[in-house]
Amino acid sequence: MFATRDEVLHWVRAVAHEIRFVAVIMRSDKNTSFRGRVSFLLISCERSCKYKPKKNDFNRTCTGNRKYGCSFKLRAKLVLGGERWMVKLICGTHNHEMAKSFVGHSYVGRLTKDGKIVVADMTKSMVKPRNILLMLK
Repeated sequence: MFATRDEVLHWVRAVAHEIRFVAVIMRSDKNTSFRGRVSFLLISCERSCKYKPKKNDFNRTCTGNRKYGCSFKLRAKLVLGGERWMVKLICGTHNHEMAKSFVGHSYVGRLTKDGKIVVADMTKSMVKPRNILLMLK
């Protein structure tokens, strides 16, 4: 059981990183005390679902994609009382190879909040972009 939504996401992404795949939020909702809605997260593999081409794309421009229809899913929801989050495994299988490395991966390579603050401060201080990149590495 976890105290906050962010703790759930941090834990799931850390475990997924160890196993060599990327976990993303497929669907989520917040409790708004309106029509019985409850807070939940549906977390899946980034390779879940199928690729849907654009309707007006007669000449197929996208020939490759990362979507394999992976069935891995986790569901996190608030326990009654709204104090803790509970994570439940819906389907634990993957239908693809795990990543050998995350080098150059678009989702994993994102900047953290601290990294964004550092970039903003260094940009305001007129530091050259190559020096900012060296600092981040």
